[in-house]
This record gives sequence, C-alpha cells and structure tokens, in this order.
Amino acid sequence: MATDNQNFFERVYAVAKQIPYGRVTSYGAIAKYLGAARSARMVGWAMNASHLKEEIPAHRVVNRKGLLTGKHHFDGTNLMQQLLENEGVVVINNQIQNLETYFWDPIEELE
Repeated sequence: MATDNQNFFERVYAVAKQIPYGRVTSYGAIAKYLGAARSARMVGWAMNASHLKEEIPAHRVVNRKGLLTGKHHFDGTNLMQQLLENEGVVVINNQIQNLETYFWDPIEELE
C-alpha cells in the first residue's frame, strides 16, 4: 500500500510543479485530474509531505473555496500567505480573493 501512496504522491507533485507562478489550484482539482476525484484529502496529505521533496509549490494548492487550509504546515505564522502575496495573489483572512481570477484547472491546462 505504501508504494501505491508514494506513486500517487509523485503524480500529485508532478501536477503541482506545473502550477504557474501567481496561480492556484485546489486539492480536488488535482485529484480529479489524476482520475481520483474522491481523493482530495490524499492530495492534501501529499502536500503536507511535500516539504521532504525538492521545490514543490505547495503554497499554490488551496481548498475548493480558496481557503489556506494547509497554512499550518508552513514554517512561520503566515508563510503560505506571504508566498502567495509575493506572487500577486490577494489573500484576506486566510482566503484568496476573487479565486476564479487565480484558479488554474489542470484538466483544462494540461490536456
């Protein structure tokens, strides 16, 4: 089973690496792209473990409403928000404003 999870995590990372600067996607959008629509939580687990990997832009993956639900996995109080704001993404109260402006859908962009 661990091998299956590792393989899934690697597939998640391959998608996450393609999220453009200044854009975000959701756990569910990545899961759906990978053909595992009900596995958004597994995508979240992959993002939580991504600090062990090289340059995975985990800060660009948020929940479906644009909330920075993974922020407590980043060093520093507001690092996830700061990284997004440095890319021009507007975040207020841990939520991306005008999510549709920044949203990157891997199904549309990678196929």
